[in-house]
Amino acid sequence: MQIEKLKLKKLNNTRDLGGFPAADGKHIAPDMLIRSGKLYKLPKSTKKTLKAMGVTVVIDLRIDNEVDQYPPCMLEGARYVHIPLLTTAKPGITYEKRSMPSLMKEESTLIESEFKDADEYMQKIYMDILFQEDSTKQIRKVFDIFLAEQGCILFNCSGGKDRAGIIAMLLESVLGVPEDLVIQDYMASQEFQKRKRNVQKRLLKLVPGYRRFKALLIAFMDARPQYIAPVLDVMKERYGSVTGYCKEALGLTDEDIQTLKDKYLSDSFQFQPVPDPHAAMI
Repeated sequence: MQIEKLKLKKLNNTRDLGGFPAADGKHIAPDMLIRSGKLYKLPKSTKKTLKAMGVTVVIDLRIDNEVDQYPPCMLEGARYVHIPLLTTAKPGITYEKRSMPSLMKEESTLIESEFKDADEYMQKIYMDILFQEDSTKQIRKVFDIFLAEQGCILFNCSGGKDRAGIIAMLLESVLGVPEDLVIQDYMASQEFQKRKRNVQKRLLKLVPGYRRFKALLIAFMDARPQYIAPVLDVMKERYGSVTGYCKEALGLTDEDIQTLKDKYLSDSFQFQPVPDPHAAMI
């Protein structure tokens, strides 16, 4: 399946989950579930398109500092809900206004002292989000909105890769999306953010010092299968499946899962993205 991003100015990693094949030969319905990066300083054309798609709730998964430093645009007709999946800043995951040298020093010191490589670090952060009690309570709040809301839901973090990726992975799995496509959707952030990341990587190479850690810092920008696949394996080992995790760790019932399928799956699928003549890839 070819995963397409929504072509929206200032949002280079936003996509509609509509069209993904799911349980019982059905597909996720379009204009119901959108994953994205931060909604910061959006142009009118982008806000107009999201309104036309019927967004009624925005779930912001970022920490307080990210929200304060990069305040979200309020979309007309949409309710804003802040549900941070982390309580503190995590290098490579959260994005705050810090100088590149201090950022490099902090992250490289952390990697050197505690982790073998970026893969191990990212896996650990993902595991913390999925298995620490404070985070699972927050994830359950997100699912409560999925269960209760009748309109289109947009959920976002800063880059749309990690925290939004975890929520997408859980929801897609519960809806019966095949695991290979779940991983493909996670990795799509790599392609969608390529232009922006290439600029960041070039700038990073120009910063003096900490040379042996630059490869690790660059790796944080990526969406690699080795970040998410081992986490899926642990969930299956502990709970039998991702759905089993959602039942035991999040407290979803069989009735809840059926409600999600009834709401977000469609027998027939005709995906027609809302056109935006002013949209452009950036």
